[in-house]
Amino acid sequence: MRDYWRSEPLRCLIGREEIAAVVEELAGRISSDYQGEVGIEEPLLMVGILKGAATFLSDIVRAIPLPTALDFMAVSSYGASTTSSGVVRILHDLGSSIEGRHVIIVEDIVDTGLTLQYLQQHLAGRGPASLRVCALLDKPDRREVEVEIDYCGRQVPDEFLVGYGLDLDERYRDLPFVAVIESEGEETT
Repeated sequence: MRDYWRSEPLRCLIGREEIAAVVEELAGRISSDYQGEVGIEEPLLMVGILKGAATFLSDIVRAIPLPTALDFMAVSSYGASTTSSGVVRILHDLGSSIEGRHVIIVEDIVDTGLTLQYLQQHLAGRGPASLRVCALLDKPDRREVEVEIDYCGRQVPDEFLVGYGLDLDERYRDLPFVAVIESEGEETT
């Protein structure tokens, strides 16, 4: 049964309709900024940070009316813990060169900023034409380092979130909304 979450201690924070509106809003801003900058030969490269951003990335690339290409990275700063160690490890790197390309890092959520800061520095060193960040959610109250989010969907409170890609031990990623889980733990991406 798909509605398994209805028996869980969840409180909807951002519903399906609001997520859809955020995706359309961000796609419109990205399209406006890159109109005339990308084309069939050199599409906009959207780099999804696995696993959490996969759902958001899938929706936003379909909403951008420009040529796009996809690549993925998997990184970890959590290990087996629920809090960041501050040490970022690349688990899966890009499959293609980004030199001279317009690149957008796509994240589900930015909290401490440590992982995003590492990714920005790491990818900037590979010579992209431009490097920007698109994040569905931002938790500024958890920020440990300053990072720039060029396209930010919504700021959220410092609560434990699941759904629409966010998980708790690989559960709840498939929820069509973002919810606060009203029990202990930390989301992982």
